[in-house]
Amino acid sequence: MINTEQITGLILAGGRGTRMGHVDKGLQNFRGVPMALHVMMRLQPQVGELMINANQNLSPYESFGVPVWPDEMQGFEGPLAGMQTGLIHCMTEYMVTAPCDSPFLPTDLVARLAQGLQDADANLAVAVTGAGDKRQAHPVFCLMKASLMQHLTDYLRGGGRKIDAWYASLKTAEVHFEDEAAFRNINTVAELREFEPQ
Repeated sequence: MINTEQITGLILAGGRGTRMGHVDKGLQNFRGVPMALHVMMRLQPQVGELMINANQNLSPYESFGVPVWPDEMQGFEGPLAGMQTGLIHCMTEYMVTAPCDSPFLPTDLVARLAQGLQDADANLAVAVTGAGDKRQAHPVFCLMKASLMQHLTDYLRGGGRKIDAWYASLKTAEVHFEDEAAFRNINTVAELREFEPQ
């Protein structure tokens, strides 16, 4: 089994927050604390190290007490740019990613992705829910070998931005999770209010 100490967690908070009215999603209060802090509290016990990828409001993220890294690439180039930044700063053999707007992520996310990665002898493991027409991959919930850094850098330098296309170029394991609600991400102010306890 992969040793937890050899896994760094990366919270992806580098987007523009367009669907939430151009506010920083990870810093929006949810049940009394910033949404990214919910993600951090769920992810931290599952990993050896933790860091955040953010491109704005760095000081509030730094107040969480973990390293914060802006994208190496300029221009809000999407989650792969955040992953590349994480891999550049990753000092462990593996890195797992989760978005800043998913406060319900599974408490066994990392263990199950690690098992799937090992079982398939894959480069990367990604979470999937549902089946048939309801099947849904969750590409930003993934565990990868840190040695993919150069491969991802080359893909980005070649103009690639699509996360699915990069995954398709690798040996990828899909790990099925029963609880679809655990992967719910909060994209709008209405959703933020909807999931507040009444």
